[in-house]
Amino acid sequence: MIDFLTFNTFISQKVLLIFYYFFAIFIPIGFFYFRSYLKKYQFFSKIYNLVEETYKNLNKNEKILTILFIIFLFFMFELFLRMFFEMMIGYFDMHDYLHKLMEMK
Repeated sequence: MIDFLTFNTFISQKVLLIFYYFFAIFIPIGFFYFRSYLKKYQFFSKIYNLVEETYKNLNKNEKILTILFIIFLFFMFELFLRMFFEMMIGYFDMHDYLHKLMEMK
C-alpha cells in the first residue's frame, strides 16, 4: 500500500484499458447519437449542412468512395489508438520491471 501512495507503483494498466475502451467504443457511438444535439449549435449546423449538400451533389461512385474512405479513416483511428495505448502500457510495464530490478540490487 505504501508503494501505491508514494507513486512507486502505477495503476496505469487498468486505467489505460478503461480509457482505451472509452475512446474506442463510447466516443464514436456518442458522436453518432448526439449529432442531432450538436446540430442545435450554429457552428455544427453550418458544417453539417455543408457536408450534407456536398454529399448530395456526388454521383454514385463518388458516394461509395466517400463512404469507404470514412470507414478507412475510422479503422485507421482505431489502429492508431490501439498502438498508442499499447505503447503507454509498455512504457509503464518497463518502468515496473526496471523498478523491480533496482530493488533486487
